[in-house]
Amino acid sequence: MNVHNSIEQAFDILDKKIVDYKKLMPVPFEEFLGLVQKNPSFLLRNVFQTFHDMIKNNVSVSDSSFLEDPDQFDFSSYDCDKLFVQGSEEPYFTDMLFANRFMKQMESLRHGAQQNRIFIFHGPHGCGKSTFLNNLLRKFEQFANTDQGMRYEILWHLDIKKLWDVEKSETIASFENYLQFIDDKSEAARKKNGRGKPKETIRIRPDKDYIEIPCMSHDNPLLMIPKKNRRDVLDQIIENDEFKWRLFTEKEYEWVFNEEPCTICSSIFQSLLERLGSPKEVFSMLYARPYYFDRRLGNGISVFNPGDKPVRRDYYFNEMIQRRIDILFQDSKRINYIYSKFAKVNNGIYALMDIKSHNTERMVELHNIISEGVHKVEDVEEKVDSLFFALMNPEDKKNIKDFPSFSDRIQYINIPYVLDVNTEVNIYQNIFGRHIDGSFLPMVLNNFAKIIISTRLKNKSIALLEWIKKPEKYKFYCDDSLMLLKMEIYSGNIPAWLDVDDRKALSQKMWHKIVTESENEGSDGLSGRDSIKLFDQFYSRFAREDKLITMPDLLTFFNGLDNIYQRMIPEKFVNSLIKMYDYGVLQQVKESLYYYNEAQIKEDLKNYISAVNFEKGSSVKCIFTGKKLDISEDFFKSIESRLFTGSIDKIKSNEFRSYVLKQYTTNALTQEMMIEGKSIEETKLFDSLHERYVHNLKNKVLEPFIENQNFRRAIKDFETEDFKTYDNRIKADVKFLIKNLIEKFNYTDQGANEICIYVIDNDIAKKF
Repeated sequence: MNVHNSIEQAFDILDKKIVDYKKLMPVPFEEFLGLVQKNPSFLLRNVFQTFHDMIKNNVSVSDSSFLEDPDQFDFSSYDCDKLFVQGSEEPYFTDMLFANRFMKQMESLRHGAQQNRIFIFHGPHGCGKSTFLNNLLRKFEQFANTDQGMRYEILWHLDIKKLWDVEKSETIASFENYLQFIDDKSEAARKKNGRGKPKETIRIRPDKDYIEIPCMSHDNPLLMIPKKNRRDVLDQIIENDEFKWRLFTEKEYEWVFNEEPCTICSSIFQSLLERLGSPKEVFSMLYARPYYFDRRLGNGISVFNPGDKPVRRDYYFNEMIQRRIDILFQDSKRINYIYSKFAKVNNGIYALMDIKSHNTERMVELHNIISEGVHKVEDVEEKVDSLFFALMNPEDKKNIKDFPSFSDRIQYINIPYVLDVNTEVNIYQNIFGRHIDGSFLPMVLNNFAKIIISTRLKNKSIALLEWIKKPEKYKFYCDDSLMLLKMEIYSGNIPAWLDVDDRKALSQKMWHKIVTESENEGSDGLSGRDSIKLFDQFYSRFAREDKLITMPDLLTFFNGLDNIYQRMIPEKFVNSLIKMYDYGVLQQVKESLYYYNEAQIKEDLKNYISAVNFEKGSSVKCIFTGKKLDISEDFFKSIESRLFTGSIDKIKSNEFRSYVLKQYTTNALTQEMMIEGKSIEETKLFDSLHERYVHNLKNKVLEPFIENQNFRRAIKDFETEDFKTYDNRIKADVKFLIKNLIEKFNYTDQGANEICIYVIDNDIAKKF
């Protein structure tokens, strides 16, 4: 291939592929109004609304929730991976508690004026604050430069032919010559005085007959319509729909009708109006161009580290543009092209990475700006409508304590160490690779994370002890302080071992007490960096190709740690964790051994739900199964024996029947079935009863095998020659058990065999 031709072809490829710049081309104001007419909800957004839209675009809410009514509890299962993980060089993993805390604050950005506050994300060293904010800003920058997040800013095209001298035929040439004359005089004066460096002379391009003046405050072009006329204009161009009603009535859009453009644009507009005498002529020189965000250039996003020294000057002044404006308008500098560093982030984001050193000075400087929404630049008042973010370590709060009036302007958002087990495990998988799962028996990796998280929690929970009246009843699978229960809740799970009374007692008020306690946790204990270091040591020591990492390995590792780490782990916590693990694997074995007739279970439950609607002694037809039911105490007890653990007294059974009847009539029938169109099997009531029924059946599944020595030996001999010597029923049961452990609980062949032997050798079935 000819070298020259190949290079030309390469440039042809670039010419076709590089097209992003076309999106940034300015459009006349009239064309911009047409864009507003087509898509007003996108083009009528300030930075707060755009940031809110970016968050909503990147965060999804899972329909599944461990709470019966997540809306009532005001708590959701947010998936923030798209916002903080996907496409990130250094992902940030949000736990469930922080995700809800963060989303509640971000939801407020949609409502009302927000320029009078600063959001400070504070948390201990090593909690990932910098990673969090960097990823957040990166995602906003990407979103703001897409069609979905794009906003427009003012750009003036000052027509030289109309403004310089209408009586001259060669207006551009005469204006250019006059500029050259002024530049030559300035250069001669500089040389004569021997000071200053030569100023660059900008020649007007022959194909352009205008001077381009950008709005350094990035104002929306609609703000150039006088305030008293905006409502009429928007009423004319926007169709009558839901958005128009919101625009004209809701507080979040007040800025559209109340804000003023920057002083530069206001002065240009007024001077043009006086010179041309026609608003239409003025608007013909007004253009709109996309507001392009670039953090590296400080355009729309400015981020300052504590070591970044402040610039010497407080404002910027473009002498070349100013000179051309003065010559063009000849109006004694009525248009003063001066602006501050805050103008570059107006309608953007200004962020401080840690409030210390030079950032303390910047924080103080923000005091008046946040309080008043304006910044003084020489004699000019510059408005600042920006999102202000800052990061802060707990010890740095003292740096702003001398400004008590600032306190009500600060919105603190706590970023603690991770308190969610699943999130902690995600961090290990991200750093060491997802293949590490294959080195552990199921649940062991999660238990490593639980020991780490135990160092970050308070030893005593007033809310949990108020909720669980008798914590000692869970002594076989939870610690005395209920920290393991708290971890389950913080990870979005209500464990199956909680009894029905405690489940019912988890009210909205109680839930909020538990969540509120989390605000004061996660500031002490093992940091994220410590956690990663310990996991590296643990994994390096115990990971083997021919052996899976077990709970005894975990116990050996933590018992051998230095005292400084051991003292952080709550007393007896590891022992309680082992009991919970033993309980968990026992449930897995029960589940894997359990043969059950699902159709019979569903029929029993449907009959029971139907029966509670009638008095004892009645003979009725079940509306769900069509079967005839003789309602009696024996009928109820035959099913309740599988719905309750242990003996059932008359008071308790009557209370339970009343509870089922109430749930059926108030929620299942009237809401889910009649309004939402669900079948009885799809209701929350049926789900909860089904879970109880199956759970209690499984509790009895081990009884035939506990004392069966042949069955125990067969598990140990599985996949050996000796296994063939056992009778067919035992072989079938063992194969069924191993197969289910693999399919239902992600065990490997080796892992399934090991966990069965672990359960047998430690007589775990007898412990519970």
